[in-house]
Amino acid sequence: MAKIRDYVNKSLSRRFGVMMGAFLVFFLVGTGILLSILNVLSSSYTEERTALKKKTMAAQYISESFNQAFFDARGYMAFGNKNMRDSTITKEEEIRRFSDDFGLKASSESDLVFLQKVKDFSDYYFGEVLPPVFTAYENGAQGHELAEANPEVTKRVRDFKIYLSDYLTGLEDELDDRYSKLIRTQTYVMFTFLLFIVGILLTVLAITRLMLNQVGKPLSELSAAANDIADGKPAILPRVENREDEIGVLSLAFRVMTEKVMEKEKDLLEQNNMLIDQKEELHAQQEELEKTLLVLRKNEAKLSSRNELINRMSRSMNKKEVLGSVISNMCKILNADKGIIVLISDYSFAAEGVSLEGSKKFIRHLKEGMLDRLDTEKGAVLLNRRTQPEEEGLHEESFYCQDLYLPIFSAEKEIDAVMCFTRMGRPFSEENYEDWRVLSKNIGIAVDKIALFELSERERRLNQSILDSIKEGVQLVDKAGMILQVNGQFCEMFGKEDRQLQGMDREQWTTMLDFFIEESGDFLIYLNEAFSGEENGESKTFTYTKKDTGQVIKVYSEAVGHGGERLGTVFVHRDITKEFEVDQMKSEFVSTVSHELRTPLASILGFSELMLNRELKPDRQKKYTATILSEAKRLTSLINDFLDVQKMEAGKMNYNKKPTDIIEVLHHVVEIYKDTTARHEIHLDAPDEAHIVGDKEKLGQVFRNLLSNAIKYSPDGGVVNISVYRDKSNIHIDITDSGIGIPEEAIGKLFTKFYRVDNSDLRKIGGTGLGLAIVHEIVKAHRGDIKISSVPNWGSTFTVTFPAYMAKIDEKSDTEEGNSSGYRVMVIEDDSSLGELIVQELKENGFRVNYFANGATALEAMGKQPPDALVLDIVLEGGGLDGWEIMNRMKQSANLKNIPIIISSALDEKIRGLNLGAHEYLVKPYKPSQLSKTIMQTLLNLGKSGQIFIPGKGNQE
Repeated sequence: MAKIRDYVNKSLSRRFGVMMGAFLVFFLVGTGILLSILNVLSSSYTEERTALKKKTMAAQYISESFNQAFFDARGYMAFGNKNMRDSTITKEEEIRRFSDDFGLKASSESDLVFLQKVKDFSDYYFGEVLPPVFTAYENGAQGHELAEANPEVTKRVRDFKIYLSDYLTGLEDELDDRYSKLIRTQTYVMFTFLLFIVGILLTVLAITRLMLNQVGKPLSELSAAANDIADGKPAILPRVENREDEIGVLSLAFRVMTEKVMEKEKDLLEQNNMLIDQKEELHAQQEELEKTLLVLRKNEAKLSSRNELINRMSRSMNKKEVLGSVISNMCKILNADKGIIVLISDYSFAAEGVSLEGSKKFIRHLKEGMLDRLDTEKGAVLLNRRTQPEEEGLHEESFYCQDLYLPIFSAEKEIDAVMCFTRMGRPFSEENYEDWRVLSKNIGIAVDKIALFELSERERRLNQSILDSIKEGVQLVDKAGMILQVNGQFCEMFGKEDRQLQGMDREQWTTMLDFFIEESGDFLIYLNEAFSGEENGESKTFTYTKKDTGQVIKVYSEAVGHGGERLGTVFVHRDITKEFEVDQMKSEFVSTVSHELRTPLASILGFSELMLNRELKPDRQKKYTATILSEAKRLTSLINDFLDVQKMEAGKMNYNKKPTDIIEVLHHVVEIYKDTTARHEIHLDAPDEAHIVGDKEKLGQVFRNLLSNAIKYSPDGGVVNISVYRDKSNIHIDITDSGIGIPEEAIGKLFTKFYRVDNSDLRKIGGTGLGLAIVHEIVKAHRGDIKISSVPNWGSTFTVTFPAYMAKIDEKSDTEEGNSSGYRVMVIEDDSSLGELIVQELKENGFRVNYFANGATALEAMGKQPPDALVLDIVLEGGGLDGWEIMNRMKQSANLKNIPIIISSALDEKIRGLNLGAHEYLVKPYKPSQLSKTIMQTLLNLGKSGQIFIPGKGNQE
């Protein structure tokens, strides 16, 4: 039967094979071409879309960075947050990086235009706009003032943001256009392919119809006969025995087949039964494999969660991030509905499915005893409970849930943290106890690692803070010379930031220092010696000068090692500019003093020797004696200057201050110096009298020094003018010469001890450099001021200012003077000069003032008419009452106990005064304006009411 079937098939194939083969080849070739076209279109679109997407993302990053920079800049000027200022500055580098990335993806002229505009605007905004705006803001300008002052900047920023938005929209439109183009092209290709299929189908239909006409009918009859045979009915075969084609052969073969079908039917039934059994067995095996696969997938998910947990714990040192990762992955591993982890050290926590209030309640639950139970049991604890109302959700009734507590132990077997997980309506399996223990141990290692990291961070910050508190610049480098750490003073010294310096290699930072250091060549030699030196405990030093500031810096180095191994070197840069200048001044002073002392001594010794060894005429003896006396006075004056400086530095200079006519002092000084010079004219322009409170002798010393300097520094002679004038409350004295003048850069140092102007012309003029320092201290002690104005080669003017002395006033009890404020102030001060000054100050500030020098008189007047405030001196002469007793008596009086008291005293007993009820305590000397401000502020704050407190007395208020 098989041979007959093969013969028929071969015969039919020969007839239709050629035709079908041609159509098949045509179909395959056409299909292949169309598929290739589709593949090419898809690949091209994918590449273009990927490139466009990358370009769009790069442009979006640029836009977002600019927007963030705008936001941070506005935030900094609005809130003064320096972190936002730093973030704004760092955005420039981020934009430059994104621009470089965009440049690699640029593919059109518009892209290059966009890239250029971004670079131009970045240079403009970060280079031209932000620095002056930040500087103006830090100098006190407000945010809205800066915005109004820079409308052009605002417009340009707005235009640039619009340009960025339009460009991104264009890229998205281009992406949409390309997608639409692909869809249209694919539609055309698919339509062509559909037409091709339809053509093939029509051709096959025509061939089929031809086949049916020739062989279809006989085959149908044979098929019907075959069906009858299959149904067990008698079959009627077509009459095709005489046909010699394939149909005839097939008819003959069909008869043979009919005979054998019956023979094979039984065998087929048996085989079919066997196959059914095998199918059932395979189905059972498939179900078993599916169950196994499901278990494997669950295990794989658990392993994946564990791996993710371990990886995240090992990758991050951020406590919050690690705790969040732990609780999230543990909930997945344990298949828990919610969970929480709490660190015992600071009770920080992370939770999943638990509210903030619920987390706080859990922490209280731990503190109330659960923590002790976990510490006792040293392992996991399972608790069954009913759900809380907030846990029931959509359920109408409560149900059981189970909590799993897992303690996390440190290496010292102490509880570092506690985890708790909850399953709703289903229990945990205690078979997984070992897994819980292992997971807890891994988490414990991570918690310990975080604790160690935080400890090291705290120690690092502490070390950095300690370094930053050191006034010297500290620089730590490793063996190769790379900077490991610097302090703030070092950064300030060289105008760099910490992050700029850390990580610099040796060549980079030595090149940077070379730019600042005058002695760069010698400094490099010093560095080489410091790096190559042995760790022998000896520090190496080097002194250099900074080019930009002229500072003198002394640097010394120490090797840093451990266990005999050198780990690096620490350099300490110390600013010794002041010490250097002082050393120079001291050396110069010693030289000057030696000259100044030896000159009068030489004269004294020389003339004394002449008088002892020679017979001299009386007039010659008298002349020599006068010279010896003059030089001895000169020597005494020098020694007195040294002693005065020493007393002033020790704060032991005594002043006998009393009302003094400064005009009288000036006349006396002028008379002295008129007789000492023939080349100078001294003119005094002054009123008849001008009184100040001061030490007459010390004031004379001030003007003798100033007039002596005016004469000395006018070596060619000339006029020295002394002018005295006054304003409302001060007396001013100008001493003007027409000498060689003082350089501008030296004016600020003139009152420094031992300082002398560095000028060869001035070196010819004698002096110790102490006179003006003494003048400055005396003027300052008299609450005065001294100023200098000078033009080189034209002369100098020294202006001395003292507070004017007001005429002495009598005690006033009923007479009040003042103006607008309406506040009545009583002053009790036994020093009439200071009392007059206080009265004048208060009246000028609008107070009505009653002045008393006697405490008893003041108390009597106060009882008749209580003042709004009292200015009280503690030490009072005459009358038997001091300030403490006056305060005590005021306390006993209902009318006086609430008067606010401002103590004005030379005694520094502020704590006692405030404890006894004084509202303020001013220690003499102080600025008079400070007293007026204090009284006004006190009265405004208290509403004209105050309190006096006397410790140890009853009924204190």
